[in-house]
Amino acid sequence: MQRKLLLGVEAIGEGAVDGGISGVYAYPGTPSTEITEHIQSNKLAIERNIHREWSANEKTAMEAALGMSYAGKRTLVCMKHVGLNVAADAFVNAGITGINGGMVITVADDPSMHSSQNEQDSRFYGKFAMIPILEPSNQQEAYDMTRFGFELSEKTGVPVMMRITTRLAHSRAGVVAAPPVEENELKLPSDPLQFVLLPAIARKRYSMLLDNQSVQLDLSEKSDYNKYVDGEDKSLGIIACGIAYNYLMENYPNGCPFPHIKISQYPAPASAIQKLEEECDEILVLEEGAPLLEELLGDYFGKGIRVNGRLSGSLPRAGELSPDIVAKSLGMPNIEGEAIPELMANRPPALCQGCGHQDMYVALNEALEVYGKGRVFSDIGCYTLGALPPYSSINTCVDMGASITMAKGASDAGLVPSVSVIGDSTFTHSGITGLLDAVNEKSSITVIISDNESVSMTGGQDSSAVGKIEDICKGVGVDPAHIHVLYPHKKNHQQMVDVIKEELAHDGVSVIIPRRECIQRAARIRRAARKN
Repeated sequence: MQRKLLLGVEAIGEGAVDGGISGVYAYPGTPSTEITEHIQSNKLAIERNIHREWSANEKTAMEAALGMSYAGKRTLVCMKHVGLNVAADAFVNAGITGINGGMVITVADDPSMHSSQNEQDSRFYGKFAMIPILEPSNQQEAYDMTRFGFELSEKTGVPVMMRITTRLAHSRAGVVAAPPVEENELKLPSDPLQFVLLPAIARKRYSMLLDNQSVQLDLSEKSDYNKYVDGEDKSLGIIACGIAYNYLMENYPNGCPFPHIKISQYPAPASAIQKLEEECDEILVLEEGAPLLEELLGDYFGKGIRVNGRLSGSLPRAGELSPDIVAKSLGMPNIEGEAIPELMANRPPALCQGCGHQDMYVALNEALEVYGKGRVFSDIGCYTLGALPPYSSINTCVDMGASITMAKGASDAGLVPSVSVIGDSTFTHSGITGLLDAVNEKSSITVIISDNESVSMTGGQDSSAVGKIEDICKGVGVDPAHIHVLYPHKKNHQQMVDVIKEELAHDGVSVIIPRRECIQRAARIRRAARKN
């Protein structure tokens, strides 16, 4: 046994390698990114030549992982919660196809929206797909449950979701690692039609998934990760899910006086919950994210027992939980103490000094002066900071790839010209199909693909777009005469303004590619070179 100090995401990566994976598939997205990065640098993963390259997006990652599972190998898929929206088609259908080699799908939710557009709770997706969900309460469980997840997947015959949140993902604790297991042998499905979801086959597979629910529930009822702990004070029963269990225990270091259930494996253990209901006057549900269990229990408990939680107002409806918030919900004395005085004003996030996005926005603002504000549709990346002063250039940021399609829709409505600003990695993630729509309909939009040659917002990972953007645009059908590659720099300001103005006046699709390497990535490369 070896003890290591690991982030929650690193513990998952370590557990996956030790659990016998043959591949990890992912697209960078905070707070899930470091799972794949840890595997990329893991000594055993390198020795075994485990697949560990980045995918173009979460959907392609999910589908490639399903292909590896088809071949009998164990595979890990990683994404953040909004990435699961992108992968949802393959994700939901994978519950019906089932697996051949074990598959764990790790989804990192971001309550309080530290770096995300929303607070969605991925447990709803797992419940919708009718697959087991694991929700570790600490880093050791994150390691152990990842290994266990592959066994559970192969035992139930379906993928397993591992749901974590930002606080667990990015905090460290000691983790005891176990000896690694060997990778699975290559083997094809015993049923050659298992993965063929023609309606006649899909109906049979769906019936099998429904029958599988009782198996999943039985395993959850017996799981070591779910436990019922009795207490003397029956006035309240507590259900604590995932990391919320830690918050509860921090308030009761000598033991909780109330009966309580720790839930880290779903479906939720029905017998333990029923016992809590029968013994206690009220129930408090502590769950990070949405009130999934609270709502279910409120609907199903028939004797009028009061269920407290986020819906009842006992806990905040939005944002992360914490030990202090949990303490307040339990009526404990306020232990927050005095607020730390603010020594200086908060500094809003800003583009790095010397970033090429800065020069692009300055030129774009000047080129658009004659048309007025409200015409720039942006996307998700560092360049989204162009919404803030001193640029105040962009007007939207909704989801990956939406800038091109929203600009097209605005153009269809008569807002001409309309401008899309999208990054290189986001373009290959989910912008290409929107560009195809615009070309097919000869939309009057100007697409600016601000290319810094990496996935910079999440740490400078390799971009699928490097060296391909112009050819992709030509292949989609953009007229080469209206594809321009520029070097965004103050010395080239007037050239950039002139090109943007010219293309804004063009009645059709234009693509402008301001290309300059991310300065943070360039600095890292230089530092690494000096060390070598």
